[in-house]
Amino acid sequence: MEVLTLINKQNLWFLTLFSLILVLSIYYLTMPDEVLKTVKTQDNNTKETVNIEESDALTALRVEADEETLKEMNNLQEVLLNESATVDEKNDAYETLKDLNQTKGKEETIEKSILEKHKLKSFVKIKQDQIQIVISNKEHDEKLANNIIRTVQSNFDTQMYITVKFQS
Repeated sequence: MEVLTLINKQNLWFLTLFSLILVLSIYYLTMPDEVLKTVKTQDNNTKETVNIEESDALTALRVEADEETLKEMNNLQEVLLNESATVDEKNDAYETLKDLNQTKGKEETIEKSILEKHKLKSFVKIKQDQIQIVISNKEHDEKLANNIIRTVQSNFDTQMYITVKFQS
């Protein structure tokens, strides 16, 4: 009886895998030629020209900053979950994690205030007392940069070192 169930299980696995291979083969054969051509061009490492818009540059900066923040947060969470870490190490990791979240919130608040007051899309990065701002605008206006700096500084009690860069 046990031999019979073993053979049935083997037959079942064989039929399952064979069915999967058959379905994938039919799918591959019925795919449109355009999809296959794009797959082939990606495999051949052909270079394509990509036009980057202003908002794409800001998005790229955000993604890069988010990845960096995520790595740091993951490292801090590993310290928090590590059983061999001391209480002081865990407290420091927790405080740093809390500071990262607060900084991220401040960055988003500043971006919203720049959008509301100046009608400009921006990217903001805060590191300690330094704030880097990238503005998506073709015009490089000193007066506008000074107004943005004043707007941002009004959110802080202490003196911040603020730089404004225009992305054209």
